[in-house]
Amino acid sequence: MQIRLRATLITAASALITSAAVAAQGDQPSTSPMKAFDNGPIVFSAPPRESVSVGEKKYGPVAKYLSQVLGKQVVYKHPGTWGVYRAEMLKGNYDILFDGPHFNSYRVEKLGHNILVKIPKQHEFVVFVKSDKKKYSRLEDLAGRTFCTHAPPNLGTLTLLSQFSNPARQPAIVNTKGWDNIYKGVMSGRCVAGIIPILNLNKLDPQGRNARIVFHAETLPNQAFSAGPRISPEDQKKIAEALSSPAAAQATASLRSAYKVGKAFAKASNPEYVGVSKFLKNEWGYY
Repeated sequence: MQIRLRATLITAASALITSAAVAAQGDQPSTSPMKAFDNGPIVFSAPPRESVSVGEKKYGPVAKYLSQVLGKQVVYKHPGTWGVYRAEMLKGNYDILFDGPHFNSYRVEKLGHNILVKIPKQHEFVVFVKSDKKKYSRLEDLAGRTFCTHAPPNLGTLTLLSQFSNPARQPAIVNTKGWDNIYKGVMSGRCVAGIIPILNLNKLDPQGRNARIVFHAETLPNQAFSAGPRISPEDQKKIAEALSSPAAAQATASLRSAYKVGKAFAKASNPEYVGVSKFLKNEWGYY
């Protein structure tokens, strides 16, 4: 009996020692991927409009420039797909983003971001048809017709769809990548109409002979950079100053060329973008 009792006590003591050792290990700093991410670099991203290699050429120099400005590592992360971009954004896994005004407005409203700098020119979308399509004079005439445009959540497409509250009357979207291709699609007859920024239409049809505008959308602020709550107010100010400075010319050259920014980005503020998030109301996952 005494032998059995002594063995039981030894076993219990061993279990206590093992539990204490496990608990002690639990007190040590974690090396899990989540902890590493929390203490890792500042993550900069943008929509997957281009391939990984093209994205790296466009945004990589910006990340390197901001690393120098902040004295902290900033890395560009291509999301791969729109689904991943949305999911990672909503989780707060991106610290700096460059994208459309509807996304910027949403992040200010829901994710604690601040908008830092923007493309200076305002954004105005227009719906157009071929000039010889006389029977289309109003947007309402195009209900149910084919439209060459980007796939949602492109802002132009969401602007178009927001004008048709009745799903049965919404236009049929013909997924077309690139403003030039949208214009060509309408001119070739592939689509009845298209929606593009008015600045692009003026360049593609400078004399206004080939296309006829049937609808002007409301004027909106343009694409912008925003920064999330993991970046301090001091560092956010540094980023805004750096990206709007002449010193950013080389680092932002490819990005500015791609989106016709001009000589430099301009300072931006949250109030300019209030309400633009409305275009995401009917997009899955945001509201």
